[in-house]
Amino acid sequence: MNSSIKRLLGQTAIYGLSSIVGRLLNYLLVPLYTNEAIFKNPADYGVVSDLYAWVAFLIVFLSFGMETAFFRFLQGSDDKEKVFSNSFLTVLGINIFFYLGLLYFNNDIASLMLYEGHNEYIVLLGAIVCIDAVAAIPLARLRSEERALRFTVVQLSSIGVNVGLNLILLLGFFNPARPEEGILFILIANLCASLIKIILVYDVISKVILKIDWILVRQLVKYSFPLVIAGFAGIINETLDRVLLKQLLYYEGNSLEYATAQVGVYSACYKLAMLVTILLQAYRYAAEPFFFAQLKNEDRNKVYVKIMNLFIAVVCLAFLVVSINISIFKYFIQTEAYWAGLRVVPILLLANVFLGIYYNQSIWYKLSGKTKFGALIAVSGASLTVLINVLFIPSYGFMACAWATLIVYAFQMILSYFLGQKHYKIPYNTKKFAIYVGGAILIYFLFSLLRNLMGLEIKDSHLGILFVGNLMILIYLIAVFLFEKGMLKRS
Repeated sequence: MNSSIKRLLGQTAIYGLSSIVGRLLNYLLVPLYTNEAIFKNPADYGVVSDLYAWVAFLIVFLSFGMETAFFRFLQGSDDKEKVFSNSFLTVLGINIFFYLGLLYFNNDIASLMLYEGHNEYIVLLGAIVCIDAVAAIPLARLRSEERALRFTVVQLSSIGVNVGLNLILLLGFFNPARPEEGILFILIANLCASLIKIILVYDVISKVILKIDWILVRQLVKYSFPLVIAGFAGIINETLDRVLLKQLLYYEGNSLEYATAQVGVYSACYKLAMLVTILLQAYRYAAEPFFFAQLKNEDRNKVYVKIMNLFIAVVCLAFLVVSINISIFKYFIQTEAYWAGLRVVPILLLANVFLGIYYNQSIWYKLSGKTKFGALIAVSGASLTVLINVLFIPSYGFMACAWATLIVYAFQMILSYFLGQKHYKIPYNTKKFAIYVGGAILIYFLFSLLRNLMGLEIKDSHLGILFVGNLMILIYLIAVFLFEKGMLKRS
């Protein structure tokens, strides 16, 4: 068991290099975008955030859950090339059909998204998501072959191009008087970065056999379709709030600039919750193929339980580090106009802790092939997301978005746990989970109480408060270490 966990940790570390370094590099674009010399007005950054919220929706649909289907059908298959080729051709066909439709209707789509006169945003955005979706299957093959280093090189190269072009175009050629020009530069940089991925995995794509096995394609689609619904619903939970925030505030009688500015403030502060998200991304790249590889391991449940324990401890630690030191992290957002949204950060960090636990649990329906339950959980969460946001955004703005995210992820985590225990039981140590999560929440509550008693706001820096808060984090870390070593009683 220990060797299996060590292998997962090793793979996570390598995948994490591309994910963490990549996210950090993109993270460093936030100070660039929110700098007074670039997007001083949050409304301009709100346009970028809104567009990329749509990217998240489209990439789920256009990749069609085929990565997970590819991993699943690869296990036990005598013809791995056929599985790869049919997975790739299915995704390629979907994307060709989609992009042709988008080119035909781009003006109408721009109007619906409140970008009248800027249909070029739509054309570029469509090209980005289609290329990324097509590249996903060759990259999944690298993961299945445990070619983590090659995968990392491809991802980092793409990210490097994106960041480099952002810096060159925005710092060298951007005119602040024409913010729409900056938005185009960002999209062009992203398009070039996506093309780099295709170029670097061309040797993998060249192995595709241009012969469709329709029986296999139907099996792949049948398996992946519930995952598409689950993924689409999951993206509703993750990004629909930004879309609804703009649309609902605008149709409530506010100006389009005000509505878009609220999206910009919320999105910039959302980035501060990305540390947990970075950990999740790195972990997911390694975990999914690893969990499938454990199917024949008699001790697999012990492996899953141990991994969950460590995972919860790590994400709770990340929650504490960012939320307690938010008065330092705020400087990643260069313009003070964006700081009005800082109070959403601890809420979103905790939401991402629950999301990470849910991702870990979700392996039960993937391993058992009962992917319909994944769709059920995600659709239930998405319905709750829409309901809470529609009801409360008009009154509470982006605070409603943050609380909706927390409530929905907690709901999905609980629902997944009970369904998993019924259909594919994994004996998780729920008491330890409660201690780790509850302990982290208690520490943050005490820290917030102390900060309020001293008359400080969430954005205020105070050396004494930061010292006490980080001392609490150290105590939490020591307690986790003692629990994992069995030196504290597990009640």
